[in-house]
Amino acid sequence: MRRVTLFARLLMLTLVLALAAVRPAAAQSILRDTETEKLFADMSRPLIEAAQLDPKNVRIVLVNDNEINAFVAQGQVVYIHSGLLTAADNANQVQGVIAHELGHVAGGHALRIQDGIKQATAVSILSLVLGGLAMAAGAGEAAMGVMAAGQQAALGQFLAFTRAQETSADLAGASYLSRAGISGKGSIEFFKKLQNQEFRLAIYATDSYDRTHPLSSERIASLTEVYKKDPAWNRPTDPALEARFQRVRAKLIGYISQPELVLRNYPASDTSVPAHYARAYAFHRQGFRDKALAEADALLRTTPNDPYFLELKGQVLLESGKPAEALQYLRQAVAAAPDAPMIAAMLGHALIATEKQDYFPEAERVLKTAVNRDNDNPFAWYQLGVIYDRKGDQARAALATAERYNLTGEPKLALASAEMALRGIPSGTADYLRAQDIAMVSRTAVDRDKRKNRGNR
Repeated sequence: MRRVTLFARLLMLTLVLALAAVRPAAAQSILRDTETEKLFADMSRPLIEAAQLDPKNVRIVLVNDNEINAFVAQGQVVYIHSGLLTAADNANQVQGVIAHELGHVAGGHALRIQDGIKQATAVSILSLVLGGLAMAAGAGEAAMGVMAAGQQAALGQFLAFTRAQETSADLAGASYLSRAGISGKGSIEFFKKLQNQEFRLAIYATDSYDRTHPLSSERIASLTEVYKKDPAWNRPTDPALEARFQRVRAKLIGYISQPELVLRNYPASDTSVPAHYARAYAFHRQGFRDKALAEADALLRTTPNDPYFLELKGQVLLESGKPAEALQYLRQAVAAAPDAPMIAAMLGHALIATEKQDYFPEAERVLKTAVNRDNDNPFAWYQLGVIYDRKGDQARAALATAERYNLTGEPKLALASAEMALRGIPSGTADYLRAQDIAMVSRTAVDRDKRKNRGNR
């Protein structure tokens, strides 16, 4: 039974990693929020620059997953699980995680993971060949022993490879924190959180051989020695950055956690900004519009022109069936944050939802601006498609639909919509060329999927 388990583990590990390298977050949903993304950008910028990377090319993406985890994949993208953000006590802890993940990015570890797979696979194949020869010679028991030992060796080699990458990322992350003048205390604190989790889950913790990561105790000991020597060890986090983090964390908890749990952790007696934020989302999710609006109003009394508080009130009104009332607050939010295309997309949605044709030109203008500044927003493309459809411009409605399906990973639908757009948009125009691009990419993806399906038969 053990021989089968070892082989299965290696095989599944190889398959999982190979798939993760292609589409790391395919099975999880991405959470997008302007305030959160701006916080990530600001708290990671000094670390990205310390890693000698271009902040324009590095993205920090929030994944809706309650596991305490973060990872990188192909490209310069750091994925942070929502569970990690809610488990963190302060901004410095998250910066420690980001620094570590940037170590993976700068080290090209996502690309090199294939090397580890190849090395492990080579050992595994060799063991199968030797086992086959032994079996052919009539030594059945010896053959099984050779194959089992080979699978164990292959697994061990791969795990050693990934542990080496983790250690490298730890040291690189420590150097980035140091260059940025950011304390490593948060990194140590978070590793201790992981260590406590190991204890709670009764994870075997005497040997790091059978693990992809070094044991938390090992990492804590080695990194503490490094961090304590750094001049930034006792440097506090910027209070403004910390306040923003606590807002975003509470906002996320209110959005994803069970409302009853949110209200228990943030009782009415707590009149802090984070508490109002969390309760507003919890009440909104429960359908208590007036209570949610009361919390939003409490936030606006603290900072009347805060774009995110205005966005919150507009969102509650819009999603409660009051789009006309939402317009005032969403327009104010867009004016206060003109570089926030997701807020603009919500305003476009509210304008359309009023069903007043007089608002449609404004909606079209707002939505075009939104997708020009952020074309990675399927919701905005959907709303723009609605506007084009209402105008009777079916060709550009089809193009907007193609953009949406292209972003959501539905190549068949993207291809059909792009081909429809090509039949109605004048040849040689920018929109025509864009439809051609989507059609070409989608057709390639469709053909690739067909080949895969034939190969699996």
